[in-house]
Amino acid sequence: MKIHKNLVDAIVKTLEAIFNENRYADKAIEYLFKDQPKWGGRDRRFVAETIYDVVRQYRLLNELDGNKKNWYHIIGIYLLLRGHDLPVWDEFAGIDKKHLQRKISEVQSNRAIFQSVPDWMDELGFAELSFKWNKELEALNNQAAVVLRGNTLKTSTQNLQNQLSKEGIDTERIKDTDALILKERKNVFTSQLFKQGMFEIQDASSQLVATFLRAAEGQTIIDACAGAGGKTLHIAALTQNKSKIIAMDVEEKKLTELQRRARRAGAKIESKLISSPKTIKDLNKTADRLLLDVPCSGLGVLKRNPDAKWKLSLERINELKKIQQQILQDYTCMLKVGGLMVYATCSILPSENNEQVQHFLTENPSFSFVEDKTIYPSEGFDGFYMCLMQRNA
Repeated sequence: MKIHKNLVDAIVKTLEAIFNENRYADKAIEYLFKDQPKWGGRDRRFVAETIYDVVRQYRLLNELDGNKKNWYHIIGIYLLLRGHDLPVWDEFAGIDKKHLQRKISEVQSNRAIFQSVPDWMDELGFAELSFKWNKELEALNNQAAVVLRGNTLKTSTQNLQNQLSKEGIDTERIKDTDALILKERKNVFTSQLFKQGMFEIQDASSQLVATFLRAAEGQTIIDACAGAGGKTLHIAALTQNKSKIIAMDVEEKKLTELQRRARRAGAKIESKLISSPKTIKDLNKTADRLLLDVPCSGLGVLKRNPDAKWKLSLERINELKKIQQQILQDYTCMLKVGGLMVYATCSILPSENNEQVQHFLTENPSFSFVEDKTIYPSEGFDGFYMCLMQRNA
């Protein structure tokens, strides 16, 4: 593939926005594509994949360049390692392929550099997961699959798969689920089927959470940390709009986005902004099912959010652990006696997962453990934790 200067310039500008202006990678790329409406699919794929891969491998690529933080050199090194021939540009001057191979051999024994994570993150991961961290860290540096969830409020997953194929979007179904994996990366947001609400983008691991809640028709179900509502929409589909679903969050703009998505999906969901502790207390013992998909480090989803590696800090993770426990202690009053709740994170750290559950259960003997599940990135999709508990008194 011929490498065009205007594309590389755009990649540099976007990387600067991500690293220097603290923009989220997906939003920065979205902004770039809106600014370049004439780019074709091939150019967009090259730009997006290059940006994500450079963000993912930033520490290693920068180390190979002698820690100069030269974006053109970093991109050039990345392209060389991917087998491209570099054009003769002044911006790529001084990049030597033989030197790169020697440097790679030198840093292979340093896991944090070679797998491209901050030292503190590498130390934390190994402290909590021991040698399993090696396997998970390697998996987290792979590109995430694009997974769809068929919206069974509007269509069957089999019918959706057939209709997508007619649009030139080939998928593979995960057995006994509504998940479809794209065989080739494509911009599915332009599909008429997406615009008609026939599917959502949702990782296969994330799709397991709503099922784990054991929601049923006729129940009152509260998703208390709903965000933009991916799991809430799934609950509505699982219960065929025959349950009362309340989506709650502390951010109004997320609930606004949830309602927009709900209208497209044909999902009946009530939203409620958590504006004060009274919002929670007013719903005391009203929920048959309660989902607490709490804020977390996101270390299980670095495949799709690689910029989180460079935005996170140990201090922030410690703050998040306090928030997680506070949510467990405060929000669970909404669950009825006999009701079930799920505590979930997209982290693979035990300190955010089963250790938080153990602490909560020790302090709250009226709740009991039912079952839990940890999904690791090495299994192919996002890393997730979910624990089902019951209120007994």
